[in-house]
Amino acid sequence: MKLKSGVLIVGSGITGLTIARELLKRGVEDILIIEKEKTVGAHASGRNSGVLHSGIYYTPDTFKARFCVVGNRLLKEFCREKGLTLRETGKVIVASDESKLEGLYELKQRANQSGARAFIIDRKELSEIEPHAATYDKALFSPDTAVINPKEVLRALVEELENSGKVKILYGTAFLGLSGNRTSVSSQGAISFKKFINASGAHADKVAYWFGVGKEYRILPFKGTYKSLKKDRSYLVRGNIYPVPDLRNPFLGVHFTRSVEDKVYAGPTAIPVFGREDYRFFNDFSLETFSILFRDGVLFFKNEAFRCSAINEFKKYSMRFFFEEAKVLIPELCPNDLEDTDKVGIRPQLVHWPSKSLVTDFLLIKEEGSLHVLNAISPAFTSSMAFAKHAVDLFMAQ
Repeated sequence: MKLKSGVLIVGSGITGLTIARELLKRGVEDILIIEKEKTVGAHASGRNSGVLHSGIYYTPDTFKARFCVVGNRLLKEFCREKGLTLRETGKVIVASDESKLEGLYELKQRANQSGARAFIIDRKELSEIEPHAATYDKALFSPDTAVINPKEVLRALVEELENSGKVKILYGTAFLGLSGNRTSVSSQGAISFKKFINASGAHADKVAYWFGVGKEYRILPFKGTYKSLKKDRSYLVRGNIYPVPDLRNPFLGVHFTRSVEDKVYAGPTAIPVFGREDYRFFNDFSLETFSILFRDGVLFFKNEAFRCSAINEFKKYSMRFFFEEAKVLIPELCPNDLEDTDKVGIRPQLVHWPSKSLVTDFLLIKEEGSLHVLNAISPAFTSSMAFAKHAVDLFMAQ
C-alpha cells in the first residue's frame, strides 16, 4: 500500500523538526517525516556540543549572521516554555598571543554588525568570569551564549509535533530515491507527496541529486572527537572558553564547554574521515569511501586553508598535541587532567566542487515542488527556529 503525504520531509534532525513546526503554524496539516534511524538525534543534531551560539562569528549578510542571534532567543524561549534545561553561562574568547588580537577585534565587529552582544574585556575582567583562563591583553565576552541538552530539545519538538495530530514521523524509514512524478521510494515502500523537503543532513547532497539539483556540491565528513576534564579538575571551567578561530575555515578550534550534566568537555577536533557516519574508524567503510578520499586529496592540494587545517587536525590524534592546544586556554592544565570520552560527532561539510572551496554558509535550493537544505552545519541547531521561518517562506512562495 502506497503512503500519501501533503508535505514529505526527509530527516528528523533539528532542521526537519523546526521546519515541520513552522509549517504547522502556517496551516499546513498533512506532514510526514521519514527518518532512517529508530529515534531522533542519532547524528549531528543529537551529537553536538549543546552550545547555543550568540552570533559573533559570522560574516554580515550571511544566513548564519541573520539567523543565529534570533535563533538563540527563540530556542531559549522554547526551553523556558517547555521547562527544558537551559544554562546561560556565557562564553569568553581568548587570544593566545598578540597576533590573535586582530581576529578578536574582527569578531567584535562582526558581532556589532549582526546585533549580537559582545564585549572586549581585559585580563582582570576575564579572571572574574573564568578565573583559570588566560589571554594576551584582551578577551571577548559573549553573555548570550548558553548550553542546552540537544536530545531533550529534539524530544520536546517531536512531542509537540505528534500531539498536533497533523504530523507523523516514520522511524526506520530511509529515502532511497524517486519513482516517477512525486513518488518517493523508501525502505518501507512508496510514498507519494505533493511537496518535498530535503533536511537529511549528511546525506542532503545525495537526496538533492535525485531532483537534479545541487550537482556542483559535495559533502565531506569531518569527525569531531572530545576529551573531558577529570571531575576533580572540572572547576577549571565555569562555562565556555574558546580560542580566536582561524576565520578562513568554519571550524572553531579546541575549546572547553561545561555541559548541562556538569561535565567539562574539551574539543571538538575536525578531522577528515572516510564515511558520512564514520564515528569509529572504518565503521562506515563503503565504495563511497574511495570518492571521499579522492575529494580530500584534491582539496589538500588545491585549497591551502584546508591543507593547513587538515594537517593541524590530524595532529590532534596525539594526546600531547591536543593537550598543548588546550593548555593555551588554561595554563594550569596538566596532561593527566584530560581523559578520553566516547562523545563523537560528524560535521557534514559542503564543498563547492568547481571552485574547490568549503561552503561557509547555509544553502537552500528551491526546485519546483521541493526544497533542499544543504550545509546545515554549526550554528544550525542554534539558528534552527529562525532559519525555519525563512525556509518556509521560500518553500510556500509561488
